[in-house]
Amino acid sequence: MNTRRRFIAQSSLGLIGAAAVGDTLRERTLAAAGATAPVGTPVAAGASAAMGTNAAVAASAAAASAAAASDAASGPVLRYTPKHNELAYTFGGVVPRHRIQSGTRIITWTEDCFDGTIKTSADLVSKVTVPGHDNPQTGPFFVEGAQPGDTLAIRILKLEPARDYAISTFIPGFGIMVGNDRTAMLGPDLEETTWRYDVDAKRGVAHTKSKDGKHSWEVPLAPFLGCIGVAPAGGEVRSTIVPDTFGGNMDCPEVRAGNTVYLGVNMPGGLLSFGDGHYAMGDGEIIGAAIEGAMNVDVVVSLIKGVKTPIPRIENEREVMFVGAARPLEDAARVAFKAMIGWVRAKSGMSELDAYQFVSQNAHAPVIQLVDPEYTVLVKIDKSRVPAA
Repeated sequence: MNTRRRFIAQSSLGLIGAAAVGDTLRERTLAAAGATAPVGTPVAAGASAAMGTNAAVAASAAAASAAAASDAASGPVLRYTPKHNELAYTFGGVVPRHRIQSGTRIITWTEDCFDGTIKTSADLVSKVTVPGHDNPQTGPFFVEGAQPGDTLAIRILKLEPARDYAISTFIPGFGIMVGNDRTAMLGPDLEETTWRYDVDAKRGVAHTKSKDGKHSWEVPLAPFLGCIGVAPAGGEVRSTIVPDTFGGNMDCPEVRAGNTVYLGVNMPGGLLSFGDGHYAMGDGEIIGAAIEGAMNVDVVVSLIKGVKTPIPRIENEREVMFVGAARPLEDAARVAFKAMIGWVRAKSGMSELDAYQFVSQNAHAPVIQLVDPEYTVLVKIDKSRVPAA
């Protein structure tokens, strides 16, 4: 049984076991938000009682993004290419590979989701991959000063394919259109198959052929990181195929260059890691794999003290987005919509019911993936449409 399918069969929650310079950014954040609280005062203290932590998040996001942009030019730089034995295969439970200061720019590389084992269309996951080595992660990175209740802002400066080829697969029992341990169906499995895509960086496309060689197609390159996450709370250890409140295997195309990902810190240092490069992917990732490849990664990691981020948030100049992870699918959507309604309330001062109405008529909610142990839904909204406070 394929490792992903085995994992789903073993645990409905995806739990695989339990593991027996921020003040500067904060000062910029407070100043930009018009706050006067001194460093060391919880930013979200007043907002939390009324509307939850979204109020502080709404106030600090623009400043954090601006600070990260400044840090990219002036902060410390870590250039790091991990050796294979330095890759991580869980979120949590891994010794940090590097300790970094807030504002550090990390220029690095990530392996593909198959751990680099599949190179041709003749290679099959069931034959060449090592069980438990799905979605290898670069990291984790220990951010000095990060404590539970803080937030890491990861501004993505650049993502580029690191190889001139990429891989996609079909694995029996994995994917939304076939029977598996959760959706029992009569009938034979489809045949395990691998597609190799050749990457034309100059034209910005990946192209492949049908298995009989009679057809070919191209897909525009749109690189993003399928996995980005911090250590879960309580010393928990989670597989790299699982998305949840800590981030993880969200498979979200918005984890791309130009956007900032916000993740709540659960353990000292945050323990940030990322990987699972996707050169392109359709909504839903319905076959169970994107166009998967190694990635060159350039990010800036900044610490926001005293601001909680309960679920992953993504932001750019135009949009704010929340990622909900759960099963069934509607619960994943509810997680993200609830966070968005809270954010709109904090930003505008509207009542909960008015914010509910506003989000209902203005949000977009693409289904990100329908194949992992928990599904993911992205809810996004154009910030310019939110009424002023």
